[in-house]
Amino acid sequence: MMTNRMCMLSRPFLSTRTSAFQRSSSDSATRPFYQVVDDRVSVRPSSSTTTSLGKNKDNSEVSNNNNQVNYDQTKFWKRNKDTGRYQRPIFVAATKQHVGKTTVSLALMSGLQKRFDKVGFIKPVGQQHVDVTSDNLNQNIRVDKDVCLVRERFHLNHIDYEHMSPVIIPRGYTKKFIDGDICEDQQVHDVEHAFENISKHSDVVLAEGTGHCAVGSIVNVNNAKVASLVGADMVLVANGGLGSAFDELELNRILCQHYNVRIAGVIINKVIPDKYEQTKHYMSRALKKAWGIPLLGCIPDRPYLGCPALADMERLFKAELICGHEHRFRHYNVRDMNVVTTSLTRFLENLRNKPSRTLYVCHVTRDDIILGFMGEYQRRKNAGEPFEAALLVCGRREKYQISNEVRDMITGLTEAPVMVIETTTHEAMRKMNQYTPKLNIDDTHRVSVAVEHYEPYIDFDELLRRTTSSNSSFNDPSSVSFDELRRL
Repeated sequence: MMTNRMCMLSRPFLSTRTSAFQRSSSDSATRPFYQVVDDRVSVRPSSSTTTSLGKNKDNSEVSNNNNQVNYDQTKFWKRNKDTGRYQRPIFVAATKQHVGKTTVSLALMSGLQKRFDKVGFIKPVGQQHVDVTSDNLNQNIRVDKDVCLVRERFHLNHIDYEHMSPVIIPRGYTKKFIDGDICEDQQVHDVEHAFENISKHSDVVLAEGTGHCAVGSIVNVNNAKVASLVGADMVLVANGGLGSAFDELELNRILCQHYNVRIAGVIINKVIPDKYEQTKHYMSRALKKAWGIPLLGCIPDRPYLGCPALADMERLFKAELICGHEHRFRHYNVRDMNVVTTSLTRFLENLRNKPSRTLYVCHVTRDDIILGFMGEYQRRKNAGEPFEAALLVCGRREKYQISNEVRDMITGLTEAPVMVIETTTHEAMRKMNQYTPKLNIDDTHRVSVAVEHYEPYIDFDELLRRTTSSNSSFNDPSSVSFDELRRL
């Protein structure tokens, strides 16, 4: 069990200090950025000083960088009484949207729970929210949807929803902020207060950001700033590849440096399996050589995780299955979707020869196709053969409608999923091809598969070494020397 004995000190919220690899090997690349004296943390000041512009009402200094207040970045560090090292919060951010940040967070949570008694979780700034019940408040509150997923999945009963999602940015929030209806100081207070409560009941805190490091800048609570506020180390997640992934990482690294956030490492996601070893080898070398940052994980792509379930289709088209509700979490590969424009005979041939789990799309005027789909389902049911196909029936609202007689016949099917959506077949295909399904608490199988796939590829020993190391660069005494690092 870890305890939290911290000292309060002023730490520049923003810093203009250069990275370790922009200095000589005799500079602070080999010097700890914090030291422990009499059980107290002391942070080594940046090599580039910050000029004070005056005092706030609470007597705290204001720096010359965007007039930001100096914050104590050590107050949420947790001291391990056995090792004497301080465990810093771990903040996960991505380089862009849809790179698997939430999936990585789930895998990190699973691994951390195997290494700590109590792991806290917080999403300081969220967007898409759901209603949950707070035990502390005894009422319903709004939290980010990922908070609900993580808390329920990992049974985080030692912390309450009240403090897990302090800032929600719904539609219209940005305009209210610019108009001055939302107080910036209150946002900061809410984040700090929530983090304090989560940290108090946890041995380590995992924080998930929203998108890339700059998301939230317009309301002045971007991921890099929040990570700096709570003294967290950053884990950056990028999609597979070399050049493009490195370029995206650089943009986010610069913002982290701007806010004086230390990067614990990088996780490369969705790597093409045939290029896994190549990507792992060269990305690891590139990160160490350029920035002194380790590659914490290289995760091969698992196509199943990107396949939408019928429940995802319901959310995408704001519709519900007419029948086959028990198969809402059956997944379909978008590449195996078929738009039916052929005759009934040809359709039945495809239905019998294509992979069993195929998603078909037809227009609402094709009664023959709808009846043929139902007939094939009945035939296979009578023969005891499996039937995993699904049918999406499309038609523009108020122009094309499925007849009541056909709808009644469809409703009689119990195991063949059919959904009627009010859009054109072209628009339906476009939306499905552009859609990226998200993990959610209801799709337990996909969540389990994701965690089981990701977790083994993450180097937790290196992650914890980095997030407890007193060194400000990759050059930890137990690691490669700075000079050797430069020769890689």
